[in-house]
Amino acid sequence: MQISDLDIIVTAPPAPGWGGRYWILVKLTTKDGITGWGECYASSVGPEAMRAVITDVFQRYILGENPENIERMFRRTYSSGFTQRPDLTVIGAFSGFEMACWDILGKARNRPVWALLGGMMNERIRTYTYLYPLDHHPLPEFWGDADMAAEAAADCVARGYTAVKFDPAGPYTMRGGHQPAMSDITRSVDFCRAIRDAVGDKADLLFGTHGQFNTSGAIRLGQALEPYLPLWYEEPIPPDNLLEFEQVANSVRIPIATGERMCTRAEFATVLRSGGAKILQPALGRVGGIWEARKLAVLAESFNAEMAPHLYAGPVEWAANIHLGVAIPNLLIAETIETPFHDALIKSTIRVEDGYVTAPTAPGLGIEVDEDLARANPYEGDGLHLQMQDDPCDYKNGNLFEGGAPAPRDTA
Repeated sequence: MQISDLDIIVTAPPAPGWGGRYWILVKLTTKDGITGWGECYASSVGPEAMRAVITDVFQRYILGENPENIERMFRRTYSSGFTQRPDLTVIGAFSGFEMACWDILGKARNRPVWALLGGMMNERIRTYTYLYPLDHHPLPEFWGDADMAAEAAADCVARGYTAVKFDPAGPYTMRGGHQPAMSDITRSVDFCRAIRDAVGDKADLLFGTHGQFNTSGAIRLGQALEPYLPLWYEEPIPPDNLLEFEQVANSVRIPIATGERMCTRAEFATVLRSGGAKILQPALGRVGGIWEARKLAVLAESFNAEMAPHLYAGPVEWAANIHLGVAIPNLLIAETIETPFHDALIKSTIRVEDGYVTAPTAPGLGIEVDEDLARANPYEGDGLHLQMQDDPCDYKNGNLFEGGAPAPRDTA
């Protein structure tokens, strides 16, 4: 086999836009006509610039290569330009190619990808979801209302979920980690109390933050949440000083989870060695792909750490997460996003049923991508997949962070 062609599709999920402003899908084709799909997770440049990066990486390191040679292609890309260190944008491009190669290999051998990663460890994958507003919940009020969140959590449990995630702790700001406002702490405690009362012991609480806080601020907030026994405290500090996670982990009696913004096992190794996190959340469209995440799972085993693949993207990355989860012994749970667009884009080929996903049996990633649908929803904005706000934390008037998705009215 030899990789011969590349196609790039940037598609935008329609309102309400759960999963980010756009998803970057790549399709590789071999000379003998086998196609494979991958997804490049959120990058720090816009989609048109990312097209150029993806094309450059393809022409340098993927074109003409045998899709079996995943390790060689990774090492070439990882070393690109005399780097040999994590590069979010370049490795993000490679991650999509890598998924597509596994899809090709599975189709060529008529086997699901998990069968090529060591075989089946888990017959089904436990999943979780963010708390999203129900039809009658007003926006943006939902994002700051503990009672509405509790109602959404009860609905998730009724649909079979055994874990729910929420992030009421204030703004993501480009000004770096900050001390939480007292109102942020109060609201976070209110959310935990209300959701725990609503779900009882039927579901785990996953407390999400996105690197909002400095070390001492993360400790203050985390200690306030301890009585509600969250399963994890997610990315409480920015990922630019990985050794600081250890101080939070040693001061808060909630497991620390992190990883969606980390790239390759090189960065994860730092938090594992320091004891800064015991739950790893790689985004497979950024970390280096399925094989790099499989290596990370092995590394995590040696530190008694668990894997919880992250998803704030489209269903192609989700499919890769599921195959990884089937193959590894230290899987904790996998994130999922249920929207009609996610489901339609892969023609319902993988679905959540009663809070779990059954191991796919179809060849490759086990999905059928609706190219016409993807192309019919092009991204026409100028914002990035996700963006941080310029304004600082508001200690006087409080903060309202509108969840993990851009508000439908936001086109910037």
